[in-house]
Amino acid sequence: MIRIGVVAGSTRPGRKADAVARWVCDVAAGRTDVTAELVDLADHPLPHFAEALPPSMAPSGRPAIRRWGSTVAALDAFVFVTPEYNHSVPGVLKDAIDALYQEWHHKPAGLVSYGVHGGTRAAEHLRLVLGQVSVPVVRSQVALSLHTDFVAFRDLRPGPHQREAMGTVLDEVAAWAGALRTLRRPQPVR
Repeated sequence: MIRIGVVAGSTRPGRKADAVARWVCDVAAGRTDVTAELVDLADHPLPHFAEALPPSMAPSGRPAIRRWGSTVAALDAFVFVTPEYNHSVPGVLKDAIDALYQEWHHKPAGLVSYGVHGGTRAAEHLRLVLGQVSVPVVRSQVALSLHTDFVAFRDLRPGPHQREAMGTVLDEVAAWAGALRTLRRPQPVR
């Protein structure tokens, strides 16, 4: 069984990332090839990235980053849920990615973005960032519009076509995770 971490990539008050991430988990719950678990960055208060050496050269000794590393290392794949803030991803999501290196390798990801224009610019930026830590991002993605997939810009109500698109993302993530299984090795806890 493929273990997918559904990363809620925003921690600000009034965020929608947690509701969107729960929706992704609900869609995944109907499958027999994957298990999805919510990985909420609000539950992992990480410091801003300020290490003397990058994680590719030396792992952090900070307890919060070590716990975060253990969480990421235990998963096979990810679905990142990101809003679009100023044409990019939230700083907390970027810091969470930057805090680790080896723990990300060869674990595919799907993207679910949201915003006024579906968060597509944030998703494109996230593809570049994830590529640098050896996370292959699947082609399909879900882009939720605050105009059409939320009621009054607050309550998530995606249309049936979005559930179908989410299924396609999960299909691709599961296929890639299976194909990359031999490249992943158990990650030591740092």
